[in-house]
Parts: sequence; structure tokens; C-alpha cells
Amino acid sequence: MLELELRLRYEDERTAESVLRAVEPDNGGYVGSELNGKEIIFKMKAKDAGSMRNTADDLLVCIKIAEEASGIVASATDFDGDAFLE
Repeated sequence: MLELELRLRYEDERTAESVLRAVEPDNGGYVGSELNGKEIIFKMKAKDAGSMRNTADDLLVCIKIAEEASGIVASATDFDGDAFLE
């Protein structure tokens, strides 16, 4: 059995709680989560590397969307094509 722990630290507890609440419905038994102040701890288990990768990929996409929705990070559509080259 493979295990993966992902820790995300935010600037404040309110932001961490908002992100956690946004991704909780998508976790549905595949990912355990815990809020510890400004930090979210995600724990995943899988029988093989492929399953672990799929679970982690899905979680990271959900986190990215939650962060974009809360204004923590800008989405790729907020930049013009040259923004990353400067």
C-alpha cells in the first residue's frame, strides 16, 4: 500500500479553511484531510502508483480551482501570452 501526505500552508486560517471546504466534497473517501491552523494536511492511500497518481492529480486540480476562485492565485487566463517571459 502506498501512502502520500500533502501539506499546504496558507497566509491565514480563514483561507486554509475556505480551500479545505471547497475541495472536501470531491475527496469522497479517497483523500483524508485535516485542518491545522493555517495548514491543510491531505493523506492518500492507494494500492499502486497509477491509482495514487490519479488521486493526487484530481486533488491538485481541485485545490488549484479553489485557490483561483478565492483569489489566492491568478489563473492562467489572467495573463497575456508574454507575461511568463518577462
